[in-house]
Formats: sequence, C-alpha cells, structure tokens
Amino acid sequence: MKLRSLLFVPGDRPDRFAKAAASGADALILDLEDSVSPEKKQEARVAVARWLEGGRLLPCFVRINPLDSDLAEADLAAVLPFRPDGLVLPKAEGAASVRRLVDLAGDSCPPILPIATETPAAIFELGSYRQMGERLAGLTWGAEDLPAAIGAASSREADGSYTAPYAMARSLVLFGAHAGGVAAIETVYPDISDVDGLAAYVARGRRDGFTGMMAIHPAQVPTINAGFTPSDAEIAHARSIVDAFAAAPGAGALKLDGRMIDRPHLKQAEALLARAGDLANTLN
Repeated sequence: MKLRSLLFVPGDRPDRFAKAAASGADALILDLEDSVSPEKKQEARVAVARWLEGGRLLPCFVRINPLDSDLAEADLAAVLPFRPDGLVLPKAEGAASVRRLVDLAGDSCPPILPIATETPAAIFELGSYRQMGERLAGLTWGAEDLPAAIGAASSREADGSYTAPYAMARSLVLFGAHAGGVAAIETVYPDISDVDGLAAYVARGRRDGFTGMMAIHPAQVPTINAGFTPSDAEIAHARSIVDAFAAAPGAGALKLDGRMIDRPHLKQAEALLARAGDLANTLN
C-alpha cells in the first residue's frame, strides 16, 4: 500500500466522501474521533460502514476513538465487518496500545497506523513500536493534543516552526518508524490556504526521512503527492549510483560526477528506487 498522502474526512459528512476519493490521495482516513461531535458518533459509524460496504475506489483507513474511551469498541463493531484497509489509533502509547487494539479487533484486525505523540506517556514508548512492526501500516504523530495535555501555549514558533519539545517528538517518531521498518508519516499542515508553506513543509519532511503525510483538505493532496514522489532526475541519479557500485562490487567508495560516494549513498539510492518502483506498480 503506497502512502504518500492520507486525507482526513469527517465520518459524519458522507457528502464529502466521493470528493475526497477523487482528490488523488493514496488513502482516506474516515474519522470517527476528533472531527465528529459526541452526539453524531453513531451517525458517523453508519455512514462510514455504508461507504466501506459500497465498494471503495482507494484504500480507506478508519480513525477510531481512543482505547480508553467508551467508544472504541462500538467503532470497531460498526466498521470491522466491512474490512477497512487500516485503523488509525489515536492517543496510542507504544506497543501495548497496538496489542490491545489487535486483541479487541481479533482476527479481522487490519494494519494499524498509531498517532504516537498525543500524550506525555506516549513519548517514552516510541521505541517500542518495532516490537509490533508486522501489525503496523506506519507511524505518525500530531502537534496539537500533546501541548494541550501538558498546558503548553503552543507547539510552534511565530514563524510556524516547531518549538524544541515538539521537534523532538517529531524526530522520535521518525526514528521509531524506521526502527520498525514501517512508513514514517508526517503530520498535517493546518493552513489550507498557504500553498507555498505546505510545499516547503513537505520538502522538509521528505528531506528528513518521512515517506508520506496526512492532509486535511483535498487541495493539499497534489502538493503532498508531488513532494513525496521521486523526480526523474532523482531516479536517474540513483540508478547511476547503483550502476557504479555494480560495476565495482568490491569498492567501498567511488567517484561519481566529480563527487565521492560510499555505501550509505548506495543504500539511499536503492531505497529511492524501491519507492519509485512501488509507486509505479501502484499506479499501473
């Protein structure tokens, strides 16, 4: 499953489902949690179940309510019979939360995408996700619930960059995902109208090692997809690195286009070509 872009859709707004599915997103996140008011939870469950049952055009995740709420089991009972492609787990606190969700969902549990930084305790569990890598679709984070949980004024500086505690949380999720061998999914960019800011945010995410990102509006999807898709020039350069080492299999370092390259460059090139190949197979 290719996950460059995952678009949130409120579960109680079925009128938006088709538009979201036509946005070009790699997957939808049909939300039963924050975007749905308490009095509309059951209405949202019914709408999401009907959409899943009706034949989806792209992978559909469902964000359930937190496991420590009295809502999660009802969410699972409503949607699991229709086999969502994944479950987004809010307020996750490491491998123990994943195990608990797997136990609740049983044999029909699809891959899980934990939102891994929404409580103070969650920060200390980020290394544990590698224990459950085979159960995960990826690992992602959020920058809103954690500051609220600890009484912080904001997670961002005046220029929009993250303050030190939340930059650390972002980094730990990135390393936690790669330690577990799963997709590292960047959190949302909240300013829908700021196209240039979104493009820069996507570029930083990809530069740092994220492989995809969540979106809150269909208009964000093309920028996210473009930013997380290797360009023709990047693919050509990666192939030249692989070819250079293939021609000199015993070499630890080589000169290519006037620059020295070594085995870490080869590993990066192979990973980029694998992502490009996966994307091509998904789109064909």
